[in-house]
Amino acid sequence: MKLLRCVLLFMVPVIVNSQEIVKINNFIFDNPPFEECHASTIVETPNGLVASWFGGTKEKNPDVEIWVSREINGIWTRPISVANGIQHKNKRYPTWNPVLFQIPGGPLKLYFKEGPNAKSWWGMEIESYNHGKTWSQKKRLPEDVYGPVKNKPIQLDDGTIISPSSTEFNGWRTHMEISKDLGRSWEIVGPINHGEKYNIIQPSVLKYKTGELQILCRSKEGFIMSCWSNDNGYSWGEVTSIGLPNPNSGTDAVSMQNGLQLLVYNHTGKIEGKWGGKRSPLNVAVSSDGKIWRSLLVLEDKPGEYSYPAVIQDKKGNIHITYTWKRKRIKHVVIDLDEIELKELKIISDGVWE
Repeated sequence: MKLLRCVLLFMVPVIVNSQEIVKINNFIFDNPPFEECHASTIVETPNGLVASWFGGTKEKNPDVEIWVSREINGIWTRPISVANGIQHKNKRYPTWNPVLFQIPGGPLKLYFKEGPNAKSWWGMEIESYNHGKTWSQKKRLPEDVYGPVKNKPIQLDDGTIISPSSTEFNGWRTHMEISKDLGRSWEIVGPINHGEKYNIIQPSVLKYKTGELQILCRSKEGFIMSCWSNDNGYSWGEVTSIGLPNPNSGTDAVSMQNGLQLLVYNHTGKIEGKWGGKRSPLNVAVSSDGKIWRSLLVLEDKPGEYSYPAVIQDKKGNIHITYTWKRKRIKHVVIDLDEIELKELKIISDGVWE
């Protein structure tokens, strides 16, 4: 009966008035030089915001490249291609899932995947020393290091970078890639799961004032799955559900400056007897402990695909969310949470799942 109780909880999201907290809601570009786009990422640099995504005729096509835009005085620059999968004049692969990460006091990193599909791709990186204006030549990451597979790394107080990653061969399995030298070398931790009982990929990493870390993952099991670490990501506990639905679609989350956790996800589950397929609505939820989640906002609820969110908090405290809008554009939403009281928001999951 506990599973049924969670299902009932997530069927009735209650939200605040979006006009009270949404400051910006617009597209990063119009009339782009590609037919489709997906899998955005956003970062704050010392010189402003930078966003990236992949775009081409269609996902998996060899012409899919990595694109970048910078926000200057509130206006996004026209997208430029910064990486592609060209091997030589007779061979070209698609590129996938860019992830931006600002090295403190160093370059802006852009990690991405290159290869024919998610089962056989490999990790790549480029970097910028002028806040995303120009970029280096691409470089392959070390063997078996994929880089952050969809969502941003986090940095601990001691400078350690934890990059959340996963693989899709031999089952869906999640692992961490840890660097103590600002990304010059990496240690692989995991896999956390073995792709048998649970199939989880594309983790987000949250950190708590207690020192605990939590990951939230996309899954094939119909729920957002979670796991905890008490030793800075070197070992992880049991994989469990947080009780919120997942239609086999990417999510993202961020630890906010006030100690709360914020999650962006598709609040929908089983479709016609199968998990997966429907990527609307797109929702925002918050939590103080990573277990009890409260509904904050519905970003999209019309028919279509609204998916693969990325979320950060800037130095002023604003929340920035980017996401795929019908595979044609990338939407940018800015939220101000200063006036939100957690206790006023409806509980949509108590994390009980069996």
